[in-house]
Amino acid sequence: MPALLESAPAWLRIVAGLGLVLLGALMLTRPLSSVILLGVYVALSAIISGIAEVASRHSSATWVTRVFAAAWILLGIAVLAFLGRSLDILPAALAALLIVGGLASLGDALSGGTVTERILAAAWGGSQFVFGILALAWPDVTVLLVAIVFGVRTIAFGGSLLFRAIRERARPSPLEEHTREVGRRRSYITGAARIVLAVILVVVSVGAWAVNDWLDEGAPVVDAFYTPPRDVPTRHGMLIRSDDFAGRAPDGAEVRRILYTTRTALGEPAVASALVISPEDSLPGLRPVVAWNHGTTGVARGCAPSLREEAATGWMIPAVDDAIARGWVVVASDYSGQGAPGVFPYLIGVGEAQSTLDAVLAADQVEGIALSPEVAVWGHSQGGHAALWASQLADDYAAELDIVGTAVLAPVSDPHALAEAMVTGEPDALLSILTSWVLVPYADTYPDVNLTQYVLPGGRTIVREMTRRCPSEPGVIVSVAAALGLSEDQPLYTGDLTAGPLGRRLQENAAVGPWPSPLLVAWGDADEVVPPRLQEEFVASLCASGEQVRWVRYAGYNHLEPLQPPSRFLPVLLNWTQARFLDRDTPVDDCIR
Repeated sequence: MPALLESAPAWLRIVAGLGLVLLGALMLTRPLSSVILLGVYVALSAIISGIAEVASRHSSATWVTRVFAAAWILLGIAVLAFLGRSLDILPAALAALLIVGGLASLGDALSGGTVTERILAAAWGGSQFVFGILALAWPDVTVLLVAIVFGVRTIAFGGSLLFRAIRERARPSPLEEHTREVGRRRSYITGAARIVLAVILVVVSVGAWAVNDWLDEGAPVVDAFYTPPRDVPTRHGMLIRSDDFAGRAPDGAEVRRILYTTRTALGEPAVASALVISPEDSLPGLRPVVAWNHGTTGVARGCAPSLREEAATGWMIPAVDDAIARGWVVVASDYSGQGAPGVFPYLIGVGEAQSTLDAVLAADQVEGIALSPEVAVWGHSQGGHAALWASQLADDYAAELDIVGTAVLAPVSDPHALAEAMVTGEPDALLSILTSWVLVPYADTYPDVNLTQYVLPGGRTIVREMTRRCPSEPGVIVSVAAALGLSEDQPLYTGDLTAGPLGRRLQENAAVGPWPSPLLVAWGDADEVVPPRLQEEFVASLCASGEQVRWVRYAGYNHLEPLQPPSRFLPVLLNWTQARFLDRDTPVDDCIR
């Protein structure tokens, strides 16, 4: 383009410069809404680059450079021809273009030219190769970063074109006689600039690769224990295998992880994992069971609590040390899709509940453990939702279990009501990530929920990638960066997330009972995740429907504080559960308050 515009009239260069500055500003400030433009821009750039690669070569052109030029042209045409689909695969297309360009530049470094030209070509080729690989590894930020890079380059090119054209019109440059000395000086400066640029490219590429390694090293590793064998039992609640847990264990407890069969929300066979925490002593008799349901840890397979060293401690499971001291066995399911492969049933009641109930059934098959059929179900946040659903489905799904009571801490009792409360606020990075954690599992579970109905074109890759990282790993920084980078653009999600098929499915997953045993509900009035008014409305609905419920509201407690030591709720939870195991017929009801 510079060569084409060099001989154009000044007024045409001014118009082109203004247009390029505006184009670059649009791409820089509106990366998501201009993603179609970005796709067209990338495609045309690839085609023009390929044509220029051929046109600028003379008899010295090799077959290698012609092959790469043809590849650029074909890739650009493919992006244009399949633009609607290519918006989703744009990161992969960009990666392919970068790798092809990198190979072409490495070919230039070998084919000829001055020493500095070869050095720069090699550095440029290597950096394109590195960033092509990184584009495949982090596709959600690839579109954002490429939009920024293309935007900055376009603004710089347009601005320089505009500046030179205006200066030429204002004061035409006199013809200068280029002496041999001036040419030699410029040659030295150009050579030095190539070396400096090559060093910058190498430093940036090495730094980017080092950051990639750091992000990868912090990601949880799902080991072979969680991969099911080829043949698994057809019945749900069957133990597949058990193994020792390598993380921290409560005093006087033995911790094992188990793999077992369960069912998805749609009734299809699935596999899930869990921790079984039991007292080390060998007292006679059957052990009462606490079925613990964990809160949100992400929705990726690597986000399973049992993969974390502290998964069996009091910071992850409330009052677990005291539960062991009382002789109870704690069974903590990861739910299907975390740890074991599958679709994670995030806020999908049937899927969560079946994973929980099947974990208890499978734990009873572990050698050396004899469980009582009496089960108290506990849960926090998302796990509160799972606990409520497990209790209301137990009679039909696992009739051999006797649910003596259900204790929920800051539960998500109504996903649709929570979604309505969340979308009424200003969109931010956290909300974008949380929305993806709900939307993608729902779309993967229910055939009538489609991402295209709720996500902008070109945004599906970003949304999918947000669900593949856990809050506890460094890679979540990439999701946050992508969400923040789009926060000034139009929202990532379109339409009303609480309407249509998604809204109907969210309503279907409200926990409405009935519950055959007493309930205990606790929350903090400073909860920043689940609005306290939703808990008050839930308790009011329980009382109105005649359920036996005890409720406790803690002043100043946020979303996590009821769960973790030194919460004032923990003694209440233990004593209430002890009473359920000892005398289930004693009514517990705060509705008269």
